Amino acid sequence: MSDEPVPRAPDLPTVRAVIELGCRAPSVHNTQPWRWVLDGTRLHLLRDTERHLDAADPHGRQAVISCGAVLHHVQTAFASHCWHTEVVRLPDPARPDLLATLEFQPWPHPPVGMFRRAEAIQRRYTDRLPMAEPFGWASVRLVLDTLVQDHDLTLDVLDEDARARLALASEQSGALRTYDPQYQAEIVWWTGHLDTAQGVPPSALVSDSERARVGIARDFPTPGPSARRGELRDRAHLAVLTATDESPMTWLHTGEALSALLLECTASGLSTCALTHITELVSGRRLLSSLIGHPGVPQVIVRIGFAPEQDQPPLTPRRPLTDVFTEKRASP
Repeated sequence: MSDEPVPRAPDLPTVRAVIELGCRAPSVHNTQPWRWVLDGTRLHLLRDTERHLDAADPHGRQAVISCGAVLHHVQTAFASHCWHTEVVRLPDPARPDLLATLEFQPWPHPPVGMFRRAEAIQRRYTDRLPMAEPFGWASVRLVLDTLVQDHDLTLDVLDEDARARLALASEQSGALRTYDPQYQAEIVWWTGHLDTAQGVPPSALVSDSERARVGIARDFPTPGPSARRGELRDRAHLAVLTATDESPMTWLHTGEALSALLLECTASGLSTCALTHITELVSGRRLLSSLIGHPGVPQVIVRIGFAPEQDQPPLTPRRPLTDVFTEKRASP
């Protein structure tokens, strides 16, 4: 038996590798509104308030959801390195930007699912094109229900009759924003640019005809004419992550549940597209509440389907590690 002390935290190269991988998490407009600070043996997640969307996200709801997604991605990546993370969420009421503090314990035998989802981080992407119906849905749905419930949310899958009403709500959401100059300026700023480490690149956007075959999508600038996936009309399932209230804690849990769902779908060979443009508006949340058929506050819609593997676009850009990670020996 070795007398060497058990390390209290991963070494710095492991932390750096995990943060870099975990920051592949999705975020609204790929703003990546997070910062990580390593303070001795603890890791702190902070919201980067300088990356706030004033028009699309005035209350910071989507930014916190995005930070919840990166929190779960990072926890999953640490688990694949055999480290368990104890998380204290919103640890300091005087520091609303401090969203979570992580402490570590060795975890010799994480569940197999952790490794599957960690491996999926690099392969996950947002698929805005039409998708075919997901295969093996019944078994995938059972796993997703459990993963989402672990974060105190429910997963509601809408029936086919709801698609037309949701498509109309999506269209109305876009129409309401057409003459909002601040919103339109944000969209232009964050989308369609080459050679940047943030935002939605042209390769991740869809043409008008492709978006029309999906029916439920945010109105981003179009990259030009294109008709990928031929005449395929979207048959993706429409899932809603539903919470019991509206609060920063709930938003953080929503992001964690969203991350778990996206990674499990990717590991199962399915494609996904998370949508928040409808839930940005009170009218959209009310419609979704009526469609799910039980009390709750809808947070995110996710399209889940099957897509031809050869259609996968290049990975969207991410900020360099030096921009999002700091090591120091004091509190953040």
